[in-house]
Amino acid sequence: MSDPTGRNVLSIEGLQSKPMIKAFIPSNLPLEERTVGQILARQADRFADKNFIETTSGDCISYRDIHMRSNQFAQGTAAFGIEYQEPVLVMLPDTIDYVTVWCGLAKRGAIEVPINLAYRKSILERLCNDSTAKKIIIDHEYVGRLEEIADDLEHLDCVILYAEDGDPDPPGILPPRLAQTCRVAQFEDLFSDTSTDFEPAPQYSDLVGIMYTSGTTGASKGVSTTHSHSFCYADGAAEIFYLSEEDRFYTAGLPLFHLAGQWAVCYASMIYGATVVLRKGYRNDNFWSDIAEHNCTVVFLLGAIANFLWQQPQLPEDNKTPLKKVGMFPVMTEHEEFCERFGVEISTGYGSTESPCPVIHHFDEPLPNNQCVGFPTGRYDVKILDKNDQACATGVVGEICTRPRAPWEIMLGYWRQPEYTAQVFRNLWYHTGDAGYQDDQGRLYFVDRLTDSMRRRGENISSMEVEDEVNQHPDVLECAVFPVWVGHSEQEVMVVITPQPGVTLEPEELIRFLDQRMAYFMIPRYIEFTDAIPKTPTGKMEKYKLRTKGITPKTWDRVAAGIKLSR
Repeated sequence: MSDPTGRNVLSIEGLQSKPMIKAFIPSNLPLEERTVGQILARQADRFADKNFIETTSGDCISYRDIHMRSNQFAQGTAAFGIEYQEPVLVMLPDTIDYVTVWCGLAKRGAIEVPINLAYRKSILERLCNDSTAKKIIIDHEYVGRLEEIADDLEHLDCVILYAEDGDPDPPGILPPRLAQTCRVAQFEDLFSDTSTDFEPAPQYSDLVGIMYTSGTTGASKGVSTTHSHSFCYADGAAEIFYLSEEDRFYTAGLPLFHLAGQWAVCYASMIYGATVVLRKGYRNDNFWSDIAEHNCTVVFLLGAIANFLWQQPQLPEDNKTPLKKVGMFPVMTEHEEFCERFGVEISTGYGSTESPCPVIHHFDEPLPNNQCVGFPTGRYDVKILDKNDQACATGVVGEICTRPRAPWEIMLGYWRQPEYTAQVFRNLWYHTGDAGYQDDQGRLYFVDRLTDSMRRRGENISSMEVEDEVNQHPDVLECAVFPVWVGHSEQEVMVVITPQPGVTLEPEELIRFLDQRMAYFMIPRYIEFTDAIPKTPTGKMEKYKLRTKGITPKTWDRVAAGIKLSR
């Protein structure tokens, strides 16, 4: 069944055997109305005092109040000097205030540049400089990381300090090196204008964010996203989950700096009038208590969390929870048993920051195996192409390529990288860098990443960035970083190292070195030493040989060694 836009929509008849899930009703918003400001204004009028966000610590904010407070914030940013279409860095924890910042910047017409809270040193420096942002809204706990790179920041000249209510004596000044080049302001100063009236200026085609994600080659790239693009991402996610205003969506560890948390959960919930249940500092052992206490009906599950839940001792009450709908990414091998045990239905899909939700597996469709991600939606054409951009035959693995059927559905391009943008959009297709195939019914199967990026517990990781940090150790001659599969659905980071001649490097020493320099999720779990990394005659590393070899008896395992990382 299709809606007027051509999207596949689950029919009520198809759900008669599953009364727990109602049919999905698409939003069908016209292009001109696809801005955060317009959508939030309409939902504030429609849902008023209904809670939009509830935190597991007991805070909440209604649709009307988040609309008014983000209006006030937008007023404050304009008065403060944040310009229309100016990039603004955001490094904040998962709080209602972050949602206010996201909505307020969007209404102002500024460009949010979210920063992963684990970033530090060279990766943080690279993101700050590449974004060209002059201002950052940052929790005071992370200012020390800016101080570490203060001498290398090329554009930053203003730091807006944030502190949660109840923080003991948050500093109101900057550390010395940062203070030499940046002025300081307090987050609450942006709310000094008590007016809650604000007329958002952005159009659907204006940028709303620069989202840094691991590209198909090289360092992390900024994805230039418009208001319409972000809407399509959220609307596609809503179709995966069959969201409605009756739902309560649990974030389950998806941070707001990540598109899955900000757009797939929060924005999708806003579009469909659902309530978001937000936990700061997620832990797996909070999962079922949060679901029960907050009556959560839907969740976005990363493979690692799904595996954790599955591996817990089975209890008689496992299927007696409010949870009914699970989006699982990737789907575990035991997905049918998971549904039976926990009394839920599973959906999934395929997409990326650049090309959101071109493929969706609906709740009522059979899932042949855990590589299957569903059928192309009516919004996209999807093809499997070979290295010459010729269509592959059914069942033959090639590169997954997508193309929207309407304008403003996908990214504008990569921030300040026109050459790479042209490369991935060659021959009128967006080239994902992923390998896959389609069966004779048209279902898509995701096989692997084609390139040197990998995905660990929901985080995209560039192998080049990890290699850059490992190579900073004085005892490392060269290294190769690549993903290895552990279990059914999770990747871990492995590094093969050639030490400097005559040097013995201990794995524990390398981990301690990296723990002070890198985001915890990027630090390799597996380390192996070798006399020489295999290379082509022209000197390029043959990583495919290392991936094929994988973990060996010589491989050192950080987890087995019991080493804990800083966070």
